Order: sequence, then C-alpha cells, then structure tokens
Amino acid sequence: MTWLNYQALSAPTSPILRLAACEWIRNAQNIIITGPTGGGKTYLACALANRACRSGYSAFYIRIPRLFQELAIAKADGTYAKLMNKLAKTKVLILDDLGLAPMTSPERRDLLEVIEDRHGLFSTIVATQLPVENWHDNIRDPTIADAILDRMKKLAFFRIPGRATTPGSHPTTTVRPSRKLSPPVVSK
Repeated sequence: MTWLNYQALSAPTSPILRLAACEWIRNAQNIIITGPTGGGKTYLACALANRACRSGYSAFYIRIPRLFQELAIAKADGTYAKLMNKLAKTKVLILDDLGLAPMTSPERRDLLEVIEDRHGLFSTIVATQLPVENWHDNIRDPTIADAILDRMKKLAFFRIPGRATTPGSHPTTTVRPSRKLSPPVVSK
C-alpha cells in the first residue's frame, strides 16, 4: 500500500483522478473513507459525488443518524417503500457518519436493506470515523455486519490518518488507498 498526501492527489497517477473518471460508478463499485473528525472524509465523498453529478449521474447525501430517523418515520407514515426505492435507485449514495453510536436492531436491519438493494447495481460511498475493523462492534450483530461488509466490497478504501482537528488547525493529512487502482477504461 502506498501513502499519498493531499498534494499528491493531483498527480496524473492519483487514485482520486482515476476515480474522477467515474468508471467505479459504471461498475457499481463502492468506496469507504475512514479517518478522524476534520480530516476531510465528507469533503472527499462530496467531491466525488459532485464529479458524478457533473458526469450525468444522480447522487444523494445523507448522514446515517438522519437516514435511520427518516426510515423510522417512513415506516410509520407508510412511505417506507418509496424511500427505499429512492435510495436504491440513486447512482451514488453517500452515507456519512457511520458508527457515531452503536446500532439498534432496526437500524442494522435497515442499513443492510439499503446496502443489499444497491449491491451490484449502484455505487455507495461510506464516510466514517470508525475503522472498518471496528464495524462489527458498532453493528452489534456479527451476521448482519458480515453481510454489510461483504456487500460493501470496495474499489477504494481511503484511510485519512491523524488526530481530530479543531477550527483553525491545519494538520498534515494523508490518504491511503487500500490497493492500487487500475487506470480507468475510456470508451469511445
């Protein structure tokens, strides 16, 4: 695995530039971004979604706590199927702040349903402070955690190391892809 700093992300071989070609969306691949508060996870996820939109793909951003709230309301008012359909058909879904609190039983089942409905069809970006190796503890059901992680097989995994930042601080931050990304295929 190679470490890259943010300045290196504009290099011609940068994984970010390869992702900007949107091949990962055409292939229904996923991205997981982990790191501390203030490290740029949401910024990176939204930048990729912005590029997707500029390339003609739909994108939807939602924080996990709000997602669970919206799903609970939709179950109560009878719009659950409509909301699930919207989440399932968006080309790029950003799920931000996974793991802020341990999941309840309904929440983990709902997350699995969202991920399952999209699996192999559309792309999902997950941004979280929680390292992937700790997802089982947060999801609190090993079978569901395994299912979610299996369906989130990823094209890219970015770990933004460092400490949480406060306003006005400017830490040196690096991005670490989980594996080398192949150059995008350009179709004519």
